[in-house]
Amino acid sequence: MSIPGAFAWFVWFLLAYTIAHALMQIGISALTYSIIRRDMQFRRTEVDEFLLTGLEPPVSVVIPGYNEEATIVTSVRSMLQLRYSEHEVIVVNDGSRDSTLQQLVDAFDLERFPQAYHLRLPTQPVRGVYRSASHPRLCVIDKENGGKADAINCGINAARYPLFCCVDADSILDRDSLLHVVQPFIEDARTVACGGTVRLANGCEVRSGNLLRAGLPASWLARFQIVEYLRGFLFGRMGWSRPNGLLIISGAFGLMRKDTVIEVGGYRRQTIGEDMELIVRMHRLLSKKGEPYRITYVPEPVCWTQAPEDRQTLRNQRVRWQRGLSESLWLNRGLLFGRPPTVAGWIAFPYFLLFEWAAPLLEFLGYLILGGLLVSGAVRVDTAMLFLAIALGFGVLLSTVALLLEELSFHIYPRRRDLLLLFACSVLENFGYRQITVVWRLIGTWQWLRGKQGGWGAMQRKGMETTKK
Repeated sequence: MSIPGAFAWFVWFLLAYTIAHALMQIGISALTYSIIRRDMQFRRTEVDEFLLTGLEPPVSVVIPGYNEEATIVTSVRSMLQLRYSEHEVIVVNDGSRDSTLQQLVDAFDLERFPQAYHLRLPTQPVRGVYRSASHPRLCVIDKENGGKADAINCGINAARYPLFCCVDADSILDRDSLLHVVQPFIEDARTVACGGTVRLANGCEVRSGNLLRAGLPASWLARFQIVEYLRGFLFGRMGWSRPNGLLIISGAFGLMRKDTVIEVGGYRRQTIGEDMELIVRMHRLLSKKGEPYRITYVPEPVCWTQAPEDRQTLRNQRVRWQRGLSESLWLNRGLLFGRPPTVAGWIAFPYFLLFEWAAPLLEFLGYLILGGLLVSGAVRVDTAMLFLAIALGFGVLLSTVALLLEELSFHIYPRRRDLLLLFACSVLENFGYRQITVVWRLIGTWQWLRGKQGGWGAMQRKGMETTKK
């Protein structure tokens, strides 16, 4: 077979790959919609009676932070105002070089407190513990820099309660979020971890740590990310949750059983994708031991977080995410087709390997080879355009379906203008934005192959408090 012929067959393979991926996601979305409608129809009928019983297990909310002076006070206020019977808030200042610690001291009247706790997970040294007489549920730990995973492990060591909820320092929670996310632990004793929905706070109205109204940001980069988040959480979480094949709970918002996390070694400090790596490791180790367990996702609890609005920060984030995906799959490759057979090891892991990790490489090669065949005359222009129309058309279809599911199930954005803008984004993101993110993800894969170490990374933060009427 000639080289142009081999390339042509590769393009046909990519087309089949794209169609197979799209059909799988459409099937998952149909399953997701049926689950959401059935579960939420029940849980929304008697919210207070169903959720707030006073018998919920106590929860420790852990907030790791590094250089978070712009958002940390708003985030902590949001956590202190959660509607829950018993919870504590532990902020871990991971050696910030800005005024993060001072902002907390001034806002909550903190004073040093001689608190001792059990060091069940190794961390960098703690420099001081702070408490507030006016906010007895708040504890602030100041430690030397060790990275996000190290900071979370420090918070786990200090946590007094059997469940801990990890929340990013640039995020706020809906007031009933803990009540919703704890339900799987109440309903099924096998539950060891549960994740909620993450949405973007850019463009929203926030006052005193509470989100008053959802809105869209002025930045098109942030708008494209809203569509990505809708697609990722509806397709990637709910569909995998029911058969216990969920491989990721977002580091921005997840509730876990403390003893189980400590049993598997806590958050791995040498990785940059510590959230996914922990979940995949829990699948691998717990299934190997034959322990019954559930790792699940519920859509009702919402965490609102900030998304990058500048190109460099977004690039760094996507590079980190791809490196984290690569690390998580490689370090836990023993889960793939492991014994005993599980959905996580035999279906979800191969799916993530083929359709998540390998996708940017195959898509990039597809553009490159198709362009070369077009220039050489091995492929006609109308044939090349048909390939692109099918590939990009499925991308538009999936984004539009995600937006439709969002509107039918949650109706977060009530204004017609916002919905029209999001629909435009679901189309436009496939022409330029999608391709540049493919390049960034390839850079992340290359950095992982080279063994490059990562850290927190810098992000341009904006204060979340607004004064909109």
